[in-house]
Amino acid sequence: MANDGLSAGAAARRLGVAVTTLRTWHQRYGLGPSRHEPGHHRRYTVEDMVRLQVMQRLTAQGVAPAEAAAWARRSPDPAAPEPNPDSPASFAGAVAPADSDEPVLRAAAAAARESILSLVESGALIPDVRPGDGRAGGGQTIALGPRADPAARGLARAAMRLDAPSMRYILESAVTHRGVISAWNDVMMPVLIGIGERYEATERFVEVEHLLSRSVTEALSIVPRPARDLDPRVLLAAADEEQHTLPLEALAAALAENGVPSRLLGARVPSRALLDAVDRTGPAVVVLWSQLPGTGDVTQLEHLLSLPHPPLVVAAAGPGWPIADLPPLVTPLSGLAEAVRVASAANA
Repeated sequence: MANDGLSAGAAARRLGVAVTTLRTWHQRYGLGPSRHEPGHHRRYTVEDMVRLQVMQRLTAQGVAPAEAAAWARRSPDPAAPEPNPDSPASFAGAVAPADSDEPVLRAAAAAARESILSLVESGALIPDVRPGDGRAGGGQTIALGPRADPAARGLARAAMRLDAPSMRYILESAVTHRGVISAWNDVMMPVLIGIGERYEATERFVEVEHLLSRSVTEALSIVPRPARDLDPRVLLAAADEEQHTLPLEALAAALAENGVPSRLLGARVPSRALLDAVDRTGPAVVVLWSQLPGTGDVTQLEHLLSLPHPPLVVAAAGPGWPIADLPPLVTPLSGLAEAVRVASAANA
C-alpha cells in the first residue's frame, strides 16, 4: 500500500464488502476515510481500517450497526496514547507509524480482529438484548425470539441476505471459540429451525436453507480430526430414506473435538447396507438418526440388535423415532451433548 492510504475501492476489496457499504458507514456512522490531501480523494489510513474491521466483525456477530459503529469509534486514533498490551480491550499493534505500509496494515487489521473477536466471544462487547430485538418473522426475517444468542441473530441476517462469507465467519468463529456443542445448540440450530419454520409458513426461502446448511457443513469440517492410526469405533448413519444429516455431522465434529474418531455414512442408508458396514467394521457404537416419523422404523434398530455380535451401544437419535416403541436395549439420545457422552464412554 502506498503511504497515502487506501482508496475506497481498495479498502472495500480488503474488507470484502461493497463500496456502497463503506459509503453508508461513512454517511450514517462517521466511519469514513480520514487522510486528505488537497486535490485528491480522501484515503483510508491504518487507523480507519482498524475501525472498519471492528464495525464489520461486530455487525456480523449480530450487534446493531449503530452500536457497532460506537464501539468502532472507540478504537485507537493517531493521537491516542500507546495502548496497554495487558488490557483485554487493547488493540495491540493497531496504532501504526505515519509511514505504515501494506504489511503493517495487515498486521494491524489482524491484531484488531483477534482482539475484538475475543471480546465478542466473551460477551464484553455484546449489548443486552432488548425487547423487540427478535422480530416476529414477518417479511425478510427469521424469527428467533428476544433471548436469541447475538451470533444467531447475526447468522440469521446473513442467511437471509445469502451472505455466504459472513455466514462462514460467524459459524467458524462459533465453532473455534465456543466449541461444537455450544455452536450447534446456541447458534446453528436456532437459525436452522427458524428458516424451517419460515418455509413451512411461506413455502419460500429454500435457497436460504440450502446455503445455510452448506455453510454449517463447511464450518463443522474445520474441526481437526483424530490421528489416522486411531480405529473409528463409532458408526453414524441416517435411517433408511432419511435425508437430514447435519445433526450427524455435528456429532462427528463434536466427537473429533473430544479425540474420538467416527465413520459417517451419510443420508438414506438402507438397513442391509448398515448391517454390512457393522459386520465389516465392528463398531462399539452405532448412532442411527431419524428426523421425520416416516423414517423412524424401529425394525432397523432390531436388525442391529439381532446381529451375532451386536454393537455395545445401539442408539436412536432424532425426533423421528417413536420413543415408546424403541426396543429395550436401544439407547435414546436427547441431544448432542448426551450423544457425545454416550459415544465417548462406550468407545473408551
